[in-house]
Amino acid sequence: MAKSKTEIFESAPIPKAAMALSLPAVLSSTVMIVYNLADTFFVGMLGDPVQNSAVTLAAPLLLAFNAVNNLFGVGSSSMMSRALGKQDFDAVKKSSSFGFWCSVFFGILFSVLTVVFNSPLLNLLGADEITFAATKDYVFYTTVCGAVPAITSMVTAYLFRAEGSSLHASIGLTGGCLLNIILDPFFILPSEIIPMGIGMGAAGAGFATLLANCFSCVYFLIVVLIKRGKTFVCMNPRYFSFDKKIVSGVCGVGVPASIQNLLNVVGMTVFNNLTAASGEIAVAAMGIAQKVNQIPFYVALGVSQGIMPLIGYNFASGNIKRMKKALVFTMEVTAAFLAAATIGYYIFAENIIGAFMKNADIIELGSVFLRGFSLAMVFLAVDFIGVGVYQACGMGKLSLFFAIARKIILEIPFILFLYSRYSIFGLPYAQFLAEIILSAAAVIVLIRLFRKLENKNSDLMGI
Repeated sequence: MAKSKTEIFESAPIPKAAMALSLPAVLSSTVMIVYNLADTFFVGMLGDPVQNSAVTLAAPLLLAFNAVNNLFGVGSSSMMSRALGKQDFDAVKKSSSFGFWCSVFFGILFSVLTVVFNSPLLNLLGADEITFAATKDYVFYTTVCGAVPAITSMVTAYLFRAEGSSLHASIGLTGGCLLNIILDPFFILPSEIIPMGIGMGAAGAGFATLLANCFSCVYFLIVVLIKRGKTFVCMNPRYFSFDKKIVSGVCGVGVPASIQNLLNVVGMTVFNNLTAASGEIAVAAMGIAQKVNQIPFYVALGVSQGIMPLIGYNFASGNIKRMKKALVFTMEVTAAFLAAATIGYYIFAENIIGAFMKNADIIELGSVFLRGFSLAMVFLAVDFIGVGVYQACGMGKLSLFFAIARKIILEIPFILFLYSRYSIFGLPYAQFLAEIILSAAAVIVLIRLFRKLENKNSDLMGI
């Protein structure tokens, strides 16, 4: 089992290895974006900005799931990849079991805290007397009922990617997303629009998401049971351990990644509250633009997520040349793709926004927002891939520095400054300004990192 699992990391040509690991991740990322857009599209068919606003306002809460996903998904998968590179297979299984069971526990905790602090939480997200009820219903299904399956399925997908089983990760997540897309219209739309429609509105989108995440969890459980003895993904509680090496290895990467996500939640909450002050039309337009902008970025993110186990494995095994080739290949592919996407968004912004909601005000505002968001994509990908390298190599402190710099030092101050000068029209450009600085810093840090690693290898070889 060990040799077949590690062959793709050690000897396959870089483009072939990168594509084998990344394409399933890209597929699942793409389908996840499509299902997010499906929520927006079908809720938009109701012609009610309040329902659309509910989905947008709840987005920071769902994004907060990624704090747990990153803590135990990114952290455990990084530990697994590095342990595989060192041929420490016992640590691989312990890291997997630790990540899985912690994700279950924290999913339950997330649900309980949402129930206890429901009203103040919704107010914090920007819900007012008009949007409160719809947002509350959506949050009930996606978070109160759905936190455990949502978090557990995503963390388990990370664990499969860590051992090179990117296809299973993709099938589990993609299958759930496709089910969500199929169920959306029946739960969201009334029978007047679609036969057998239940007409739950935004709450229906949340219920469809809950069922989809449950499907993904069941799929991953079945795969682990069938492949027992042939996979390093371990859900056996006997391997769960608070061993110092495992906890420090997972949390050393996972905690900074989790903090990075929590800072993203803070940034989005500030962003949404400023937008909400301009009314439901502005919130709906911003929500559509944000989700459309995520399509090309999450494709690029899928490439980077797929390639990280390859980078982490070769870092641990000392093959710095192969590690560097994998990074350069990923950078070139994602930069070219995102540059093309930015041009397309800038030219066709009105047509794209208009496809989701036939409202002149929303189209006008949404196109302005989309153009602003799209400018950051290339720079954001460079920054995120750089952070992914630090996470894959166990350099949690470095990834934490970039997370703090992104939100606290740069983006949030830019949001507040641009809002004070240009109202909501300045908001989409905050990320662009922040990422120009961060991407340049990421490139400089990566160059220095590889020089240090190459010099270290040369010294070890006596060169």
